[in-house]
Amino acid sequence: MRLATWNVNSLKARLERVEAWLSAASPDVLCLQETKMADDAFPALALGALGYEGVHHGQGRWNGVAILSRIGITDVVHGFADGGPPDDEARLLTARCGTAVVVTAYAPNGRAVGHEQFHYKLAWFERLAAHLDAVADPSEEVVVCGDLNIAPEDRDVWDVEAIHGATHITDEERARFQRLLDWGLVDAFRRCYPDDDRLFTWWDYRAGNFHKHKGMRIDHVLVSEPLAERLSWSLVDRNARKGTGPSDHAPLLIEVEPEAVPA
Repeated sequence: MRLATWNVNSLKARLERVEAWLSAASPDVLCLQETKMADDAFPALALGALGYEGVHHGQGRWNGVAILSRIGITDVVHGFADGGPPDDEARLLTARCGTAVVVTAYAPNGRAVGHEQFHYKLAWFERLAAHLDAVADPSEEVVVCGDLNIAPEDRDVWDVEAIHGATHITDEERARFQRLLDWGLVDAFRRCYPDDDRLFTWWDYRAGNFHKHKGMRIDHVLVSEPLAERLSWSLVDRNARKGTGPSDHAPLLIEVEPEAVPA
């Protein structure tokens, strides 16, 4: 299975780029974030012409997540399944694709430490952990991916001193990220690149930060051990961040080898 996650920062604005990328990269599953469209605007026919089924959870101008799959989509859950009230923001979508439970997530940014949106972000991650308990088990094939808006370590930021005191790198946020790992997930990209620093997935549009390589690793693919043990490679497609009108995020891909068939 080849799986990718990509914050496209408006699917309407970048549909042609997504279509071209799907044809070139050929993932079995693509998880999208920040689609910024309503469900009735989701381009299911255009994506279906490329061989992908799609499910979408959107709210118009803001947020929005989707899962595209050419290996099937069943057991779709819009939002949290933790038994709590519906989230007013369209940030979470779950489905079974082939043999894997796939969760695409667009975590809140948090705005500023201490802001009400920062507390919403921390609470949102608590609900995500409870959601996983409701929809999956770590002994299964599970993928949690997307723009999680957390840089897990200082080496995942171009200059941690330059953003000292800001969101994405606080102890509280990193503890929420660690809780996902403690649930039974593995940071797939870091499993492939355990010793490499300054490997980023997001670069601000401003001040030529992409060309200066001033970025952060805030997009992630977390997988359960049954997938992690078959992980063959992972990469950030920086080429998709280049050219005219790109998203400020690059796609992150992983590939998992088929499960061995007993002799």
